[in-house]
Amino acid sequence: MRIPFLNRAPRVSVVRLQGAIGISGRGAGGLNDAALAPVLERAFTKGKPVAVALAINSPGGSPVQSSLIAARIRRLADKHDIPVHAFVEDVAASGGYWLATAADKIWADDCSVVGSIGVISAGFGLPEFIARHGIERRVYTAGRSKSQLDMFRPENPEDVARLKTLLDEMHRIFIAQVKTRRGSRLTGGDETFSGEFWLAARGQELGLIDGIAHLAPKMRALYGDKIRFQSFGARTSLLRRLGLSAGALTGDALAAVEERAAFQRFGA
Repeated sequence: MRIPFLNRAPRVSVVRLQGAIGISGRGAGGLNDAALAPVLERAFTKGKPVAVALAINSPGGSPVQSSLIAARIRRLADKHDIPVHAFVEDVAASGGYWLATAADKIWADDCSVVGSIGVISAGFGLPEFIARHGIERRVYTAGRSKSQLDMFRPENPEDVARLKTLLDEMHRIFIAQVKTRRGSRLTGGDETFSGEFWLAARGQELGLIDGIAHLAPKMRALYGDKIRFQSFGARTSLLRRLGLSAGALTGDALAAVEERAAFQRFGA
């Protein structure tokens, strides 16, 4: 006779981390800490999982949100003493790889792209354009550096130097995260942190991933054939699902274009 609730098959929570990483409100599909907080909490607590698997497909984005999400994953993993495995799909680059470092082990497909451990800031300069069209830019500030990097004004070398200092510091923080989480598994030198990206095999040689594997078969190999998978993801509002929010649709469209461009940088 089978007794309910006894001898349950062990569970593995699967959390999908799909899309560019950005601040709250930037499109329905983006990743940010505020939206993922309840998702991750449920993944680590519901049904007492034996492990959490992160299905990652992200070209990166906000370094702050990348750091917040990865730190939250580690806090929950340590609090509940649950191992975390990251499985890279098309790409885990830049902030997407930062998310992967939250895992105890990182796995990827042969064709997955990993790396891009660097920081980027991009924009446009339009001072000649507005001058050509008779447009006068008027800006009033209190504080010498308040209008730095204004795209409608000529580039100021002092502003560029200040920005470069910030980017270099962010890069050091990113490198420290990778070194802390990957430790002695890292085998490359400066190449590893150059901002370059690689396919999985080279990523494994450099110690950025632990091996070539897919989520379901690998988790069954580690935790038994009888495990059950339970998926967790951020909820979408009813208005978004029904397409009733014009503002949301416009924002989503713009975010989708930005995200597509980010993925294309890695051939995905």
